[in-house]
Amino acid sequence: MKPIFLLVFLLFFFTAKLYSQTKKEIYQFSQDINHKIEKDTVKWKYQSGAAAYSISGYYKKALETWDKNGAKIPVITKEDSLYFKKFHAENAADYIVRRSKTEKVIMINEAHNNARHRVFTTSILQGLYNNGFRFLGIEALNDTLINKREFPVLESGFYTQEPQFGNLINEAIKIGFTVFGYEDFNTPNLNGKEREIKQAQNIAKWIEKNPEGKFLIHCGYDHIIEGIPGIKSWEKAMAGRITEFTGINPFTIDQIQYSERGDSKLNQPYIQMLNLNYPAILVDSNNKTFNGAIDNPKKIDCSIIHPITKYDNERPDWMTLSGKRKIYNISNSKIKEFPVLVMAYRINELEKDGTPADIIEILDNTSKGSLILDKGKYKIVIKNKDYKITNEFLHTVKN
Repeated sequence: MKPIFLLVFLLFFFTAKLYSQTKKEIYQFSQDINHKIEKDTVKWKYQSGAAAYSISGYYKKALETWDKNGAKIPVITKEDSLYFKKFHAENAADYIVRRSKTEKVIMINEAHNNARHRVFTTSILQGLYNNGFRFLGIEALNDTLINKREFPVLESGFYTQEPQFGNLINEAIKIGFTVFGYEDFNTPNLNGKEREIKQAQNIAKWIEKNPEGKFLIHCGYDHIIEGIPGIKSWEKAMAGRITEFTGINPFTIDQIQYSERGDSKLNQPYIQMLNLNYPAILVDSNNKTFNGAIDNPKKIDCSIIHPITKYDNERPDWMTLSGKRKIYNISNSKIKEFPVLVMAYRINELEKDGTPADIIEILDNTSKGSLILDKGKYKIVIKNKDYKITNEFLHTVKN
């Protein structure tokens, strides 16, 4: 995990800096992303490639590209299997919302190439808000005007350019959350330990200013670790530092360990053993939550086991948020030439460099292009292979 995390860290700051220097085509055809990966010579090319696929809406390609970093087929022992069977599955969203009644700080992580994690966090926002949560901290956000503007723009961050990340932020603000970034983008040459401390200090300041507030923190990878992190030079990860600085023990939730990989043989066996059609958190008869193998020291409170994705017209089933979002099929009469990228922008956001609500690639006239959108008014933009707009029109999604 250590080399992967360090490369993600470098990728995050390199790409953020690159974007601030020059605007380029953010949302790309899969063929163009693949061509860049093939030409690239840097050792983190599969990580940057996975991020590019994710940002442009190619969920499965992002997972498959990430796998090329190298991974072993996971195995579990008989002892692990018996331990696992002591737990029963509960709907993860329901469990977190119920638990949130007695929590002040909840931390949930994501893999930066996996849009599913952002959609899951989106799914719990209303329930947490109903239970008193009013603040959403986001690692990837670098935008002090976000709450005034009420939607993210391309310069709000690097990973926040991905449509489902934009939807997460948009939904949070619409519900009533105050959204804030806590990454230190201004101090140069921070090492890992310093970065964890700075992040925790920035969150602690928000908590100090809002002593009655309840906080949801959406972060990447190992920042949720409460025990000894895998990267020993950190000494403590951000979650551990938050406890150190505030005295609050956060409820920490991992989404990464038990999420599907691009290659199914790399999936954790527990995913198939559970074989559910909804994200689950496991609880035993003593209300203890499952957080890994029996002999692991406590690093997090619990893990979400995400099911294998099912697809409808090549779109992941979880994107509909259990039917809350609607499917809108693009008519071939709207397309003048193939292939095309089709992007949906909330009304009046395209003109301000907003993040699209969804994006799809349609390769030819035999493909059925389906956008998945919340209720509302949208401007639909169609671009050809040269990234020129060939059509745009308005569409309203109703209940």
